[in-house]
Amino acid sequence: MAENPRVRKMAERIQQIIAKRIEKGLRDPRLGFVTITDVRVTGDLQHASVFYTVYGTEEERQDSAAALKAATGMLRTEVGRNMTTRLTPTLEFILDGIPENADHINDLLRAARERDEESAALAANAEYAGDEDPYVKPRDEDDFDEDEDEDEDDSTDEDATDTKRGDSAGNLA
Repeated sequence: MAENPRVRKMAERIQQIIAKRIEKGLRDPRLGFVTITDVRVTGDLQHASVFYTVYGTEEERQDSAAALKAATGMLRTEVGRNMTTRLTPTLEFILDGIPENADHINDLLRAARERDEESAALAANAEYAGDEDPYVKPRDEDDFDEDEDEDEDDSTDEDATDTKRGDSAGNLA
């Protein structure tokens, strides 16, 4: 389903307002290095989910989550002042899992690369189970000459049997 352009514009505007306010500072020492990654607004413009990431340790993430939860009312007021809508959406802050997912994907790619290198090393030292080229190869000219001689011998034998039985018209010779 296509997203409403007004909802998309409102989400972008909310993201800018919250990011600027966090950049100015919230006067909360618990707030770490927070980045607003995405905002999603419901179709009725009543609720906004704000996705954020925190650069740092798990403790800093928890402290930043607590600081954002405490500052939700102030940030909603700031959004309401800068938006020209009748209702100001409620804000919900959600820790974005993008960095953890990216690290997990990088680990999976690293493991796949190592397995590929191992299989390439095994393939370099491997030998064929049967012939190197199992497909039928074209015959050489010498093979063709031998086959033609055999065909000629076969045709003379057929001619001899034809003369005993008669020609194709049924006449005996």
